[in-house]
Amino acid sequence: MDFELDHEQEQFRRVVRDFAEAQIAPHCSEWDRTSTFPLDAVAKMAELGLFGLIFPEEYGGAGAGYLTYCLALEELARVDVSTAMTLEAGVSLGATPFLLAGTEVQKQEYLVPMIEGKVLGGFGLTESSSGSDAGNVSTRARLDAGEWVLDGQKTFITNSGTPITKCVTITARTGPGEISNIVVDSGTQGFEVMPGYHKMGWRASDTHELVFEDCRVPEANLLGERGEGFKLFLRILDAGRVAIAAVSVGLAQACLDAALDHAKQREAFGGPIGRYQAIAFKCADMAVAVENARNLVWKAAHLHERGRSIRRIGAMAKLYASEIAVDATREAVQILGGYGYMDESPVSRYYRDAKILEIGEGTSEIQRLVIARGMGLPIET
Repeated sequence: MDFELDHEQEQFRRVVRDFAEAQIAPHCSEWDRTSTFPLDAVAKMAELGLFGLIFPEEYGGAGAGYLTYCLALEELARVDVSTAMTLEAGVSLGATPFLLAGTEVQKQEYLVPMIEGKVLGGFGLTESSSGSDAGNVSTRARLDAGEWVLDGQKTFITNSGTPITKCVTITARTGPGEISNIVVDSGTQGFEVMPGYHKMGWRASDTHELVFEDCRVPEANLLGERGEGFKLFLRILDAGRVAIAAVSVGLAQACLDAALDHAKQREAFGGPIGRYQAIAFKCADMAVAVENARNLVWKAAHLHERGRSIRRIGAMAKLYASEIAVDATREAVQILGGYGYMDESPVSRYYRDAKILEIGEGTSEIQRLVIARGMGLPIET
C-alpha cells in the first residue's frame, strides 16, 4: 500500500492549486454575491485540460487516473466549491454518460467538445416528485414518426442553462417499467430552461428547473440501450459520489486552514487563542477528520482505477466526507467567531456551501442505505 502521490501527481496538484489561488480566489466572493457563472474561469480550466483528465486520449482526453481528477476537485474546492462543482458536474454527469454508453457518432458530437471544455452538458435525473426515489420517474418519452416526444420536468439540474451548455441527458419512462436516457440539445423546441434558482450556497454554479412539453428529438438521441437508463445512472452516481467526496475534502481542508490561521493570529487574554485547548482540540479533531476523509476518497479512486466495484466504498466516502465538511464549516465559524459570520470572510461562504454536499448525488440517508445493503443487511427503503 502506498499513501504517497507520485511526482507527476504532486506537480499536477500544485498546478491546480496555483491556478485556483491566482484565477479563482480573487473573484469567487463576488461571483457568490452576484450569483455569476464564471465563464472566463471555466474557459481557463478548459485550457488546463481539467475537463478531459479522465477520458481516453483517442477523444482528446489526458488518460489520467480517477485520483488525479479527485485531486483537481479538492484543490478547486479549497478555494471555491461552486467552481469545483462546475467541473464535477461537467465531467461526472455531463460527459461520462457519453463515454459509458454513447455511440461513436454521439461521442464525436458531444463527448469530444465536452472534453475540450468548449461545451457543458447536464444530467437530468431529479424531479419535483422523485429525488432519492430516483426510479419513480414521471417524465415520459414516446416514439412518434422516428422521434422521441418528451413531456415532464426536471429539478435542480447543474450546468443546464449556461451560455455553453450544449445538451442535457435526461431519464424518461419509455414504457411500462422501462427507464431510458435521452439527449436533448439546448434550444430544442418544447424544451424550456427556467430561471436560475436563488440558492443558499453554490451561487456561482448554474442550476435550473427544466420543462419538456411536446419536445421532439431524433430517435437516435437515445443514449445507451432502451430500458437500461436506471443501470447507467447508477454507474454514473457510483463514481460521481467519490468526486463529491473529493469536493467535500477540499472544503473541509479550507476550513481547517482558515481556523488554524485565525487561531495563531487572533489574540485574547494576552496571547493567541490557539494556546487554549478549547480551540486547539477543535483544530486537531478537524485535522483527523480531513485526513480520514481524504484516505477514503483516495482508496475509492484507487479501486475505481482498477475496475473494482466502488458502490459501497464510494457511498462511505461521500457520506463521511460530506458530513465532516458540514462539521468543519460549523467549527470554523465558531473559531472565527463574529468574523466567521461576516460575508467578508470566506468561512461564511463555506458554511453556506457545505450543506448541499450531504444532499446532492444521493443524500446521507441513501448512502447509509447503500452501505447497509453492501454488508448484506435486508434493509427496506
